[in-house]
Amino acid sequence: MNETPIHVLVVDDDMRVARINAAYVAKVPGFRVAAQAHSAAEALDFLSAHPVDLVLLDHYLPDENGLALVRRLRQRGHGTDVIMVTAARDLATVQAAMRLGALQYLVKPFTFAGLRNRLEAYGSLRRTLDTGGEAEQAEVDRIFGALAGAGTVNELPKGHSPTTAELVRQVLRTADGPLSTQQIADRAGISRQTAQRYLKLLERNGRVTLALRYGETGRPEHRYTWLPSEGPV
Repeated sequence: MNETPIHVLVVDDDMRVARINAAYVAKVPGFRVAAQAHSAAEALDFLSAHPVDLVLLDHYLPDENGLALVRRLRQRGHGTDVIMVTAARDLATVQAAMRLGALQYLVKPFTFAGLRNRLEAYGSLRRTLDTGGEAEQAEVDRIFGALAGAGTVNELPKGHSPTTAELVRQVLRTADGPLSTQQIADRAGISRQTAQRYLKLLERNGRVTLALRYGETGRPEHRYTWLPSEGPV
């Protein structure tokens, strides 16, 4: 029996970007693009007549910003889930998004893999919540951590992002064997150079083991394996 698809409204003032994001969504199994909107007013009008499960929301819109739109949705009783997809990087905006209940915050530019990972996590979260019933503390912790990054890496050196560190950590934790730097970068939706920086940090903190695999060229390939443990990083 097929699961009911998750319907998504893509909101971005740039029509080209909206089309790209919509194409990304359409490539993820279980997700359907309900519509695209290019202003807050257009999004609000659509949602008033066509409720959706999830809004991929840009912050910079021509008539009002994305967070103002979320406030208006909540005031009107719309409980639609929101994932911010925006170039806004200031911490005040990020904090406001958290307080308004945004499930995730994806900074532009991002890759298909980066968005896919978040949509898949959201889909898993929806399936868990749709079962209903009651939950033990462990299940509650898992639900709250599914998109918000429970167990986020902390005490990071200057210039390191907790969100990126958590992406790398999750890729390693869910891997079924050692991964190369490029494989980790691809799965996390980040560049190889960025992955390398975070992997070095994890190795220094004893969270991963590094093994070398020699190929035909003679140049060894670094392969990383996660070491479960408690504490930061």
